[in-house]
Order: sequence, then structure tokens, then C-alpha cells
Amino acid sequence: MSDKWIQIKASAENKYLDDICAVMSMIDAALMIEDFSDVERDLDGVYGDLIDEELLSRDRTTVSVSVFIPEIKNPAESEGFIKERFAALSIPATVDIIGVHESDWADSWKQYYKPIKTGKKIVIVPVWEKYEPEEGEITVLMDPGMAFGTGTHETTRLCATLLEKHQKAGDKMLDVGCGSGILAICSAKLGASQCFACDIDENAVRIAKENTQINETPCVKVGASDLLKQAEKCEGGYDICCANIVADIIIRLAPDIGEFIAPDGVIIVSGIITERADETIAALDANGWELFDSLRENGWFAGVLRKK
Repeated sequence: MSDKWIQIKASAENKYLDDICAVMSMIDAALMIEDFSDVERDLDGVYGDLIDEELLSRDRTTVSVSVFIPEIKNPAESEGFIKERFAALSIPATVDIIGVHESDWADSWKQYYKPIKTGKKIVIVPVWEKYEPEEGEITVLMDPGMAFGTGTHETTRLCATLLEKHQKAGDKMLDVGCGSGILAICSAKLGASQCFACDIDENAVRIAKENTQINETPCVKVGASDLLKQAEKCEGGYDICCANIVADIIIRLAPDIGEFIAPDGVIIVSGIITERADETIAALDANGWELFDSLRENGWFAGVLRKK
């Protein structure tokens, strides 16, 4: 195992501190917070010659939050995850990888990314790995690039497992916040007749399109959309929808998602830390949805809901 660590740092106005911490904590790593907004108050009464000039010169209008991840993880996926969540939450933060050159980590993590089985049939296979599927297995090839969605994160695995369990052959599927396109491609491989996958991040849209070509899944259409604003509706509504985002965004989607779903359709929500599960499900319940299936893993929650 590697003992090398990579720092991912997010910076924005200090009013966004709580939201930035919430997103960065999803990386499952300790946070380092740099907030100098209260430096004068905290140093009130301290003799001037004891105060570090460099400290006093720091920008007090911005904050920075860093996480440190081992190089065995995909830093590109972690960076993509953070950027996509910030975009969805309309947080104007900058995200940087500190202390290393991209060439040092761009490919090093790939040696640790191996085929991953989710549910009973789906196997997520990196495009650079050779894999001979066993009888009944469905392989999904992935090159995540800078987008979230390799199948290694609990939120993706939970969502894919529930998708396999509840999707029927011929279903029409909607993927909101698609990242690498992994869930829409899984849906296509499971027999969906058409899929629409969308993301606010143009880089994710490009990568998702490339992955649909790699997997030869022409029934998956990918487009840019700010949540549901530019999402395509389909006749009769979608039979199944995946929203692997964050609790706050799912709550924001709750009043509108019903317009896109068939009367007997279901939605699968993921990307929710267990502490926010009750709040998220309550918001969906208030908008006419009832929870009937769920999974939990390592502090993450995913649920399946249908119309009341």
C-alpha cells in the first residue's frame, strides 16, 4: 500500500464554510480548515510585536478546507466529486491539488483500481483491465477521467445495487447528476430502452459521452443540465430515476422530480450521509413519495421511493 498523500484544497468566501466542510467531509478524510476571519478578535490585547506579520496579512474574507487522500485513491474522482457537488450547491469555490504535479498522480492510482462487483450481476471494469465475466455477469467499462463515478465509492455502489434490483427490462431511465455516466450505462446494460443522463459540469458530460461510446450503449443520451432545468422529459414519464448527489440537492429536487416520473415509477436517491437520511426522506414524503427499500454502508444511505 502507498504511504503517499495528496492534498485537495477548496477555497471560497467564508460565508460558505459550513457547506464546504459538509462536501469535503464526504471524501472520508480528516479536514484541515484555514479561516483567518477572526484573527484580530482572537489576538485582541496581544502585543503587536508578538503577532506574526504573515498572519495579519492573510485574506480574512476567504476560507480554505483541505482533505488529504492516499494516492491509492483516484484523486481525479475525488476532485470531480467535490467540484460537481459545489456546482450543484452553487458554491463558487476553487479546488486545487496542492504539493504535487498532476503527472505524479494522474495515473499512479490506476494500479489500485480493479474490477468491482456491485449487486448480483454488475461488474465495473476499468478500461485498462482485462476481465472475463462469469456466467450471468454484466460488465460496465469505465474511464472516469476527472468525473465522479468509478464504482469504488459507497454512494455509487449502493445506487447501482438498487438499480439492478428494481429496474425492469424496457424501462426508461433518468440519471440526474450523472458524473462519469456509470449509472445510466449500468441501466442500459440491464435492459433499459432509453436513458437520459445529465450533469451541470461540462467536463462530466464529455466524459459520460465517451463512456457510453466505450460501452456501446447508444440508448444513453447525455446532456448538460442544471439539475432538472434542461433535462428532457419522455412520453409517459421515466420508469426509474437515479439521483446520486447530496442531501441538500435531493431536497431541492423533491417538489419537481414527480413531473418527470411515470405514475408507477420509482426514484433512487443516494449520496446521503446517514445523519441526513431522515431529513431527506421527510422532504420527499412531503412531496408525495414513500420509501419502500433502502441500503446503508459505511455511513452512507440510499433509498428507493414510489409515489403514494
